[in-house]
Parts: sequence; structure tokens; C-alpha cells
Amino acid sequence: GKTLLVRTLSNCLDLKFSRIQFTPDLMPSDVTGTNILVTAADGSRHFALHKGPVFGQVILADEINRATPKTQSSLLEAMQEHACTIAGTRHAMEEPFFVLATENPIEMEGTYPLPEAQLDRFLFKYVLDYPSEAEELKIVATYGARPGSASIEQMGVGQAANDAILNEASECVASVRVADEVLAYVVRLIRETRTSQDLTTGASPRAAAMLASAARARACLDGRDFVIPDDIKQLALPALRHRCVLSPAAEIEGRTVDQAITS
Repeated sequence: GKTLLVRTLSNCLDLKFSRIQFTPDLMPSDVTGTNILVTAADGSRHFALHKGPVFGQVILADEINRATPKTQSSLLEAMQEHACTIAGTRHAMEEPFFVLATENPIEMEGTYPLPEAQLDRFLFKYVLDYPSEAEELKIVATYGARPGSASIEQMGVGQAANDAILNEASECVASVRVADEVLAYVVRLIRETRTSQDLTTGASPRAAAMLASAARARACLDGRDFVIPDDIKQLALPALRHRCVLSPAAEIEGRTVDQAITS
């Protein structure tokens, strides 16, 4: 259902969807693209850019931790700068552009830990557990008679926004005010992760900036033009859980990163 969810999101926003299936043999050029030699109608030959799947607007990096760190890092420039350099030439991505990824538990065979630099470029990390018994019963009752998953058309989901609406929403978020006291609260929270005895690696300054930006969006969704501390509290866990590394002592005690952040 993850692919269907992201594809549905791209349809609702009228954005170009692209899916990358990460595997151990995936190469960076399979993600970004490469220059290939082509022959023109007049017989002349030249190099032409064959763009990879990263040149979309809504990118799904499926099972991202199944690929090697080298291949995972091919997304860094695109995620940070919304551009991709191929053979020395920088190519800008079509806006709006963002990346969503799924990953298997790191304990599973054939997976690689994501580099910290890459993790830091993801805004949120959400952990999806098994559905409840009632939810699972509803899933089986709804989809148990079908040979495959439902299509977007069958679900009756249509376009709800476009580039103009998204740009307007972005401008609205940028105009949300953040008081100095709230900014100071964000910085204190981030700096506390660097001194916590339960964590060996805390969050970076980028995490503070992204958390403040996310809080602006949450305030805008609530119809406010200002950020309150509750916005920060509600978003701190998904914004920090993938950026912090648990200390060996805390891990032996059976604690989790979520517990270290919320305590």
C-alpha cells in the first residue's frame, strides 16, 4: 500500500510520480541517469542525457536501505539542492520536488544503514506498526476478494491541487511568524540531544531549521499565522528520531531513541 499511497498523493497534487526500487546491485547512475552516445538521422553521433527516475517531482525511494551507501548517497544533492550533477553538468529538478522513502528493519538480511548525512535530509520518520485487529479485519473484508490492490480510479480519488495552489501554500507557510522565544526553545531542544547521556549523536543545526519550518506548516494548517510551543512538541519526535543515535548503555538497558527524545 505504500506505493499506492504515494502515487495517490502525486495524483492529488497533479505532480509527476517516479518510483525507484532500491536493490543491492542498483548503481548511482541508475538513479540519476547518464549520458549515452546516440546517432542522429544525418549519421552524426553525440552524447545525450538519459535522465534517471530521480527526475520526477514526487519520488518514492522504495526499500531504500537495500542499496549500498554509495547508491543511497546519489540522492543527497537532489534532496538538498533540488538539482543533480551528471558528467559535470548541473541539472535542476522540476519544482515542487520532494522524496519519500520506505525502509526495512535494519536487522533484516540484505540491508544497509543509511548514512547520517542522508538521514539528516529527511524531514520526518514515521514508524508504521501492524494494524489493530479491527483494522486488519476491515482490510481483509474490503480487499480480500480482489486479485490485486485497488487502483486510484477505483478509490475515486481525484486532483485536489496544482502547482499554483502549492506555491500559494508555500508562501503562506513562509509568512507564519515564529517568536524569538519559540526559536530559542527549538535551539535548546536540539542542543539537549547533543548532551543527553542516552544519545551518542544528537541532532544537527539543519534539524533545528527543518523543525522550525515544519512547525510553521503545522500552524498554517491549524489556521494560525504564528507558531506555538505545542507545534514544536507535536513534531519533535518524527523530526528527530532518525537523526539521533542511541548510546550503547541506553541500548543495553532496553531504551529506545523515542524514549530518549521524549524524556
